[in-house]
Amino acid sequence: MIYQLKKTDPTIVGDITLDGSKSISNRVLLINALCQDEGKVARLSTSKDTTTLQRLLTLNEGTYDAGAAGTTFRFMTAYLALQAGTQILTGSERMKQRPVGVLAEALNELGADIRFLEKPGYPPLSIGPGNFGAVDELRIPANISSQFISALLMIAPVLPNGLTLHLEGEIVSRPYIQMTLSLMSRFGIDATWVGPTIKIEKQAYQGRDFTVEADWSAASYYYALAAFSKDLNLHLGGLFENSLQGDSVLAEMMTQFGVETEYVADGVILTKGKPSSVDTFQWNFINCPDIAQTLAVICGGLGVNGYFTGLKTLKIKETDRVQALQNELKKVNVNFSETEARQGVSCQVNGTAQLNEPVFATYEDHRMAMAFAPLAMFGSISIEEPMVVVKSYPNFYEDFKQLGFIIESV
Repeated sequence: MIYQLKKTDPTIVGDITLDGSKSISNRVLLINALCQDEGKVARLSTSKDTTTLQRLLTLNEGTYDAGAAGTTFRFMTAYLALQAGTQILTGSERMKQRPVGVLAEALNELGADIRFLEKPGYPPLSIGPGNFGAVDELRIPANISSQFISALLMIAPVLPNGLTLHLEGEIVSRPYIQMTLSLMSRFGIDATWVGPTIKIEKQAYQGRDFTVEADWSAASYYYALAAFSKDLNLHLGGLFENSLQGDSVLAEMMTQFGVETEYVADGVILTKGKPSSVDTFQWNFINCPDIAQTLAVICGGLGVNGYFTGLKTLKIKETDRVQALQNELKKVNVNFSETEARQGVSCQVNGTAQLNEPVFATYEDHRMAMAFAPLAMFGSISIEEPMVVVKSYPNFYEDFKQLGFIIESV
């Protein structure tokens, strides 16, 4: 399937209510499952990742299929390690290429019984009944996915002696770890984070009602539209100013592209500020990797040179996002190239997008589809396998239609 997108005018005016944050929703679902008395969760994400996790947490059978949902797979690995009986946790073919060895080995050190059924260090997993309690202290590389660390932290309070976790080296995506601890606190859990060490004593989660804030990662696609527009007055509902999400830094970074954010009671209003005069956009995405693709497209669309650092985790997402950006930006004469860096992965963006009805591949990656969609402000584009967006934002195209985009299946 291919969708063709185009817009006949450069105006973005409207009102979009964004879906709940997938990152927050998934953490709250796991925490709720660990509570003796579950609370009610309002405005859960409708993403496939979240609905998959919600479904798996209600199952009581031997095989659990997380599909392409990385967060779901990692959180379920920790959750199933606490359960009786032997379970099989599997996923899509792409999921079987995404490493989970560090998490599985950490859980085994604590007393879990996790075995790799195919390639060592990768899904699928056999997860048997564990014997926890002999070990309550771990050392783990801090430059791995924050989802591994979050999975360990969320089960820590229900372990026989809690958990002391020492993070070794540079911490990747610190805001996501802080998000996890903040959410745990809201459900009654005390934790200390001093230097590289997080300590959580054995304690009980308290079931509470909770409202999920809107997804700042999803908001980035509308900020791209705002940057490309001539006339702008856009209300995005559900976003919080004092957000738990690292991606909320988006509001700050987009001032460089002439987009101003006004916080109102039920979200934000985007308007044009001073005309963008930025020649080079520089940002370290170590704390907000999920919006790097959007900003690469914004730079290419506006002809702004970009220098992006902190991109290490982009290579182990749904696809190798660095390579995917190189491939697809090249179709509009924009260069996205890796540069030498003393630490991590860095890339440069050079060139101004020139559209000749490009057809963008999505690589089974929802963020590739959504990051490139705003280029339809400049002319007709097409997106292959467009419904990959259901992973995080099922109503993406319907919301774009509300803003005047013409979207047709071709």
